[in-house]
Amino acid sequence: MGLLLAVMVTGAHVNDRSIARDLLWRTRLFHPGLRLIWADGGYIGPLSTWARHALDLTVHLVRKLPGQHTFVVLPRRWVVERTFAWISKKRRCVRDYEHLPASHAAFVTWAMIHVMVTRLARNTKPAQATST
Repeated sequence: MGLLLAVMVTGAHVNDRSIARDLLWRTRLFHPGLRLIWADGGYIGPLSTWARHALDLTVHLVRKLPGQHTFVVLPRRWVVERTFAWISKKRRCVRDYEHLPASHAAFVTWAMIHVMVTRLARNTKPAQATST
């Protein structure tokens, strides 16, 4: 569905691969029913084996097609890109304006709360006025 389960914002000097275990651990802690994670091909390595043994999670890697040199829509990758687009619609999330990673994480969370509330409001019927 592309909804936010966990946010972790780090400095630019931190490699995504090195922090992925911590993020998966936190996500699993708060969402124990989660069984499948889709990840970018950049996470190739021991992460999927560790997640399977330590967290009972299956990490499915979405890789580029062999010999791919042009743009191709990859399976499930579009969900991530769509979610980034939803977050980027909020002005404070378009650029890295924040000085603290926690501030940026809060604005990303706020942006996704707005997306979810908008969806909920769209699916509810307005209250009928009653005459007394």
